[in-house]
Amino acid sequence: MVTPDKIDALRAELGPDADRVMFTDMADAGRNPGRIISHWSDFAGEHVAAGGRARGIGEPVWAGRTPDELVECQQHESLINAAFEDADGFRLVCPYDTESLPADVIHEARRTHPLTLEGGEPTTCADYVEDRALALHREPLAPPDGPTLEVRYDAMTLERVRRLVRELADEAELPDERAEDLVIAVNEAATNSVRYGGGSGAVRVWTSGGALVCEVRDRGLIDNPVTGRMRPRSEVGDGHGLWLAHQVCDLVQVRSTRRGTVVRMVMRTTTAESFD
Repeated sequence: MVTPDKIDALRAELGPDADRVMFTDMADAGRNPGRIISHWSDFAGEHVAAGGRARGIGEPVWAGRTPDELVECQQHESLINAAFEDADGFRLVCPYDTESLPADVIHEARRTHPLTLEGGEPTTCADYVEDRALALHREPLAPPDGPTLEVRYDAMTLERVRRLVRELADEAELPDERAEDLVIAVNEAATNSVRYGGGSGAVRVWTSGGALVCEVRDRGLIDNPVTGRMRPRSEVGDGHGLWLAHQVCDLVQVRSTRRGTVVRMVMRTTTAESFD
């Protein structure tokens, strides 16, 4: 799972052996870093379930990532250790371009990887922080960077939330399908508030850099940072709504403490990427 330019380079280098490798466009599958684990889980489940072995190379971090995407990539990199802790037969390598990425990003990578390759040999990383994912899960998000519109809701007013998001999506000129996806994602998050977050919550919406941002807040607690990043076993139950939001949005950020939970969902007016 790497960006298209690197897929092309790898295919050229591997020649006929490229047919033995499964390639996935990280710019698409991992546009929202919160859904990368789900892709790897599907891959590992298919190839390891029958006692086989699977090897993966995943590069979620590249120089073109936005600051918010980088934070979520770092959260993903820490969570993937827990997500596949018991997945015998599956190994994953995460390359980092030390020439194009800033020093603080490389330092954070060392905090989220228990092993690094030094001279081609795996070495225990002295900077690794085992509970880094939980710390990131509890850190507050940056405040909105523009004027916000906020409404409160409960079980009787979810329709009002859906209508508001659709109206603002149309004003932001989101394509119809993406507008509907955002409505679905916000509705799932708000429904979780009603079911698990004290029966009510608040949603606030604003525009930021060519994207519409919707944030759902409630008094609930999500104590497992992996929630919503793994494909649920059924269409109902814990994690399904968040998983769906991760699948349709360009970025999803979840932060939770005993004071409450925030789910921030971003939908851009365009998904064009550049890898120049």
